[in-house]
Amino acid sequence: MTSQTIVSAARMSSGSKIYGTGDTEVRALDGVDVEFERGRFTAIMGPSGSGKSTLMHCSAGLDDLTSGTVHIGDVELGSLSDRDLTLLRRDKVGFVFQAYNLIPTLTAEENLTLPLDLAGRKPDASWMVNIIETVGLQDRLRHRPDELSGGQQQRVAVARALVSRPEIVFADEPTGNLDSITGGEVLDFLRGAVDDLGQTLVVVTHDAGAAAMADRVLFLADGRIVDEMTDPDADRILDRIKAIGG
Repeated sequence: MTSQTIVSAARMSSGSKIYGTGDTEVRALDGVDVEFERGRFTAIMGPSGSGKSTLMHCSAGLDDLTSGTVHIGDVELGSLSDRDLTLLRRDKVGFVFQAYNLIPTLTAEENLTLPLDLAGRKPDASWMVNIIETVGLQDRLRHRPDELSGGQQQRVAVARALVSRPEIVFADEPTGNLDSITGGEVLDFLRGAVDDLGQTLVVVTHDAGAAAMADRVLFLADGRIVDEMTDPDADRILDRIKAIGG
């Protein structure tokens, strides 16, 4: 178990999530065992209703499992009070969603540092410089969101998720609202965050091209992980999705 906690940024053991009871029961997760290794990019794919977002939300501590356990680093989330869970999510977990969730009255730089400002912490100067250089928006830091393109706004959102040096970043369809060129820019940045900054990244996506940027792809169906692919490419991913009914 010790070696696992060293290499895992997060892991779920026997994770089940059930909504409703009786005839209306929905088993969104069904006995899932999964590990997200440090410094790697994992994509999660599967048909609509397969449990992708539920897996992400429960792994990130945004939702509770019905049974089973989740660890972020070596901390078991079920052992935490609501306050301690909130603090852990703030300090150890980064989130990126389809909606950029930027504050329109703040500059890009102010949006980027907002989580640390709310926590009363100063950013690590060298780390922040690395992130700003990686995100490629050095000349846009004083611009407000309405002065940025969609891709630039999403890159600010991703950088904001990285600035507190979280154990792991979860992204739910981060390119879903972007055109292919802009989405490619954001994916390149996410890949760079893993390769250049050592970030751990978990992305839920329906896009085979996006998933092909990952180190491995997990395939879900009916709340279970039914397959896994390392060194993925888009054609192999599409074939696998068709095979499981996606």
